[in-house]
Amino acid sequence: MLLLLGKALLFGLIGLIVVPIVVAIVVLTLAHIFDPRCGTPGDSGGCEMGAAGIAFFSALPGMAGGVLLAVIQAYRKRKAA
Repeated sequence: MLLLLGKALLFGLIGLIVVPIVVAIVVLTLAHIFDPRCGTPGDSGGCEMGAAGIAFFSALPGMAGGVLLAVIQAYRKRKAA
């Protein structure tokens, strides 16, 4: 049980860090591809702030996904044994 808790904490922290980074990069890429105003002087950082907001709000779902992944792996390992 302690091993599962540690693994869930580790996977949760990885999800907490990796998911917002990936989401921010994807959102910025899509914003610059589909919105010609992004990155221009008149934009004043609107696209970047939108990407930062989306990345900020994706942190907790990323953590929950990491914990869920650890629990599913432990369940499969226990069921196989």
